[in-house]
Amino acid sequence: MPADLEIERVVNAKVGIVHLGLGAFYRAHGAIFIEEAVARSGGDWAIAGVSLQSPTTRDRMAPRNFEYTAVELGPDGETRRDVRIIRDVLVAPESPEAVLAAMASPDVKIVTLTVTEKGYCHEPSTGRLNQSHPDIQKDLANALPVSAPGYLVRALQRRFAAGLAPFTVMTCDNLPHNGKVVRGVVLDLARLIDPALADWIEREGRFPSTMVDRIVPATKPEDIERLSAVTGRNEDGLVVHEPFRQWVVEDDFVGGERPDLGAVGVELVSDVAVYEHMKLRMLNGAHSSLAYLGYLSGHKTIADTMADEALAGFVTRLWSEEIIPALTPPPGVDLAGYAAALKARFANTGIRHLTWQIAMDGSQKLPQRILSTLGENLKAGRSSPRLMLAVAAWMRYVGGVDEAGAPIEVKDPLAARLRELFDSAATAEGKAAALLGVREIFDPALASQLQAPVAEALGLLLSQGARKSVQSL
Repeated sequence: MPADLEIERVVNAKVGIVHLGLGAFYRAHGAIFIEEAVARSGGDWAIAGVSLQSPTTRDRMAPRNFEYTAVELGPDGETRRDVRIIRDVLVAPESPEAVLAAMASPDVKIVTLTVTEKGYCHEPSTGRLNQSHPDIQKDLANALPVSAPGYLVRALQRRFAAGLAPFTVMTCDNLPHNGKVVRGVVLDLARLIDPALADWIEREGRFPSTMVDRIVPATKPEDIERLSAVTGRNEDGLVVHEPFRQWVVEDDFVGGERPDLGAVGVELVSDVAVYEHMKLRMLNGAHSSLAYLGYLSGHKTIADTMADEALAGFVTRLWSEEIIPALTPPPGVDLAGYAAALKARFANTGIRHLTWQIAMDGSQKLPQRILSTLGENLKAGRSSPRLMLAVAAWMRYVGGVDEAGAPIEVKDPLAARLRELFDSAATAEGKAAALLGVREIFDPALASQLQAPVAEALGLLLSQGARKSVQSL
């Protein structure tokens, strides 16, 4: 197909998707897949992005009319592409009415989300709506929402009142059973607002689960400056990413309406669970383990961490001895081969993925990335010394002081409370008990089984440091 025809299809497509949380990951992953699907097969699937917190993304992208550059960072160099599928970026705090109007438009068939685990205002240990969350309290009291679930429910409420079909809600965040979790949160909130609305969403709505995979490190100012000098244009919207990408989507959309995703490599399946477990536990679980242990060992990036023989050996055995035994592989997937591919991806020196960045929001990530595997191993009688050490490393990290006595800038919605709990006891046993008592993270039954081994691992970290603790395994 002529390239000019493909570009014409993209630039002329009307908005059919609203995306909540227009960060770097979605622009380096989902938006590119959707643009390719439109270029290949046509359709009005352009994207209107929404920033739920600040105007930063809008202000960076506006000078080029929301076109931006995506740079693939491979071991042998970089490849650039222009992405043109985004039409506008709305800023929710500035104009919540404009966001709701866009979502309620009959032209919009899908609302996608990347709002991070904490953006769903749920309890990570149960997956249910946290009704006491401050944003949810505001959403219950006001017709103009502030949270992602609030925007979903209030926009669906407008479509319900107008006699329109609901839009498909498709989350692209790293949550186990992410579609089911978002459906549950939306239904919980809708039922508190209007039971009839909740019944309609439950009957007519669609919430396909997905699995997304691409490493997207934070864009640095020097990246923008360097590329701007090369291209001679504004590159403030730049995103960088690794070559690998994967998107697995349950093919369950309202009225069957969606872009031609299968034509561009998206895996359309009936059940995403086995793919999701594989990725969350093998990639994200290993990423988080390396982030805490690597940071405490003095490594700034995952590539630096993988260059450390002790930590590279740690993650290799973590996969083979503790994570893979707890997984059922997706059809046709060799988990040992997947682990080998992950090891190569983590070691890619072109990707400067900060351990500090991956360590953010651990209270929201721990249950699905690490604790679910730990729970299954305990039930099966399998030992998990490396996963226990990873949990202990998270505890050491949220204590807020590194091994050299320097402060750690802990980014977590529970940061102050976690630091207080860590400091509340003088011994490793006491610190572990205090943190294992955080019910938003740890199920009580699991916490009781973790107390002794995690306290032992934390004691090792406090006395010997992260690297020596890893070597001892």
